[in-house]
Amino acid sequence: MSERIRSASDPSTWGPAIDEAVAAVSRGALVVLPTDTVYGIGADAFTPPAVQALLDAKGRGRQMPPPVLIPDVRTLDGLATDVPDAARALAEAFWPGGLTLIVHAQPSLAWDLGETNGTVALRVPDHPTALALLRRTGPMAVSSANRTGSPAAVTAQDAHAQLGDSVAVYLDAGDAPGQVASTIVDATGDVLRLVRAGALTLEQLAEVAPVEAPEEPPEPGP
Repeated sequence: MSERIRSASDPSTWGPAIDEAVAAVSRGALVVLPTDTVYGIGADAFTPPAVQALLDAKGRGRQMPPPVLIPDVRTLDGLATDVPDAARALAEAFWPGGLTLIVHAQPSLAWDLGETNGTVALRVPDHPTALALLRRTGPMAVSSANRTGSPAAVTAQDAHAQLGDSVAVYLDAGDAPGQVASTIVDATGDVLRLVRAGALTLEQLAEVAPVEAPEEPPEPGP
């Protein structure tokens, strides 16, 4: 096992590992953390060089900005503006959990996540290790812990095999329980629209708020 991998599955013993990860995030380094879907590679959302390092580690360009993980639903209004009531209802129902909401970002925030066009994708993960970290670091830019084009890591060892020394600390909490990506809903338009089905189905979302299916691409012409 790599010396960068720290056991973080037991709240009674994970203190030193969480401390090390918090220190890494605070100095602008990258960490890998477990979530309820897959493992993620994370950086302080408000440190632009750290976010750029995250994109570089994945081999990803600025045109694919990372989502931001937050510790609870109350953080939503600190980062987003003009959040529709229907989107709030989804957040209350499914956070923590496998729902990512694309919303308008607060224009005053001093961050640079990439080419976001004034939006941000937010999620509260349903994983105790991730939440223990986020409660101390605040919002983190987090993307799946893999090189772009490779399978998402479902263990800390998988993540280390792909990302190596680009990450300072790997928090190991065993196999990721969900092993399926979050469901993404765009809440920036006149209606809520499903962008990607994942941990939650369109039917589950519709029980809480009206969400439209993805727009079909136009039929090719003759």
